[in-house]
Amino acid sequence: MPRFMGRIWCKLESTTRHLPIVLNAVLVFSITAEVSYLVLVEAPFEPEQKKSEWSTVWTALHLFAQYFMLGNITWNASLFVKTSPSIRGVFLGGDNLGQGWRYCYYCETHTPPRCSHCYDCKVCVLRRDHHCVFFGQCVGFFNYRYFLTCLLYMWAGLLYAVVMNAEVFIFILKEGVTFHSIMLLLVPWIMLVSGQVTARAFAFAFIADTCVVGLLLVAAFLFFHVALMLRGQTTREWYSTRKPYSLGKLGNIRECLGKNWFICWLCPLIPSPLPGDGINFKVTGSLEPTK
Repeated sequence: MPRFMGRIWCKLESTTRHLPIVLNAVLVFSITAEVSYLVLVEAPFEPEQKKSEWSTVWTALHLFAQYFMLGNITWNASLFVKTSPSIRGVFLGGDNLGQGWRYCYYCETHTPPRCSHCYDCKVCVLRRDHHCVFFGQCVGFFNYRYFLTCLLYMWAGLLYAVVMNAEVFIFILKEGVTFHSIMLLLVPWIMLVSGQVTARAFAFAFIADTCVVGLLLVAAFLFFHVALMLRGQTTREWYSTRKPYSLGKLGNIRECLGKNWFICWLCPLIPSPLPGDGINFKVTGSLEPTK
């Protein structure tokens, strides 16, 4: 019986691990479909303007912008998940271990500085920043570029979606700030279940709300990690107020995004080799936490 329950638990754990990725994908593609509908069907043009050449150019530019951002989000997310930042398959060195090396009793090996064990991934991660629950993957030395670029395009895409959904908010509030309009914006599920709104109105209100909330969350994550990158810190080092590996703003950017940092954010396929190996780091400050 315990063995059977253990198998059930393992299968359940494996399923729930991929659930956030599925939910993220559903939300991203739902928002894209809704914005595409707004561009193609609800475009802010008069009937005679919709037949003009400008309306065609306007529509084409909007569709190109949103699918360019969607392509970068999905591609960077895919490479982030596929690129392992762990110590598996990495030669960590010989017996001459320097300052900052530790022994991991779970992996049964010595690990280099800035490396720590992830209990979700069940392995030590090189230059570990944190475990991203939204993708079920650790953010580390080898996949930090894809994580940060994915955040950048998610922020840009959600900002674009919020702007495009401005007319949805205007339509909901056109009769004033009423109890009905406030409830539709705050708790559209209740309004749908109670029969106060149609499924179409619920879908527009729910996606518009999701865009606003998502924009605030992603903006907070993005700006926090940009600040960490410029300071040459990981999230763990920020908590301990240490900054011993800072190479200057330009050096820190190059260490995270690679040698082609100035252009690699345009497309994940642009090669940008990292200057380090995730094992050896130049120490430029005190390794002890500042008081």
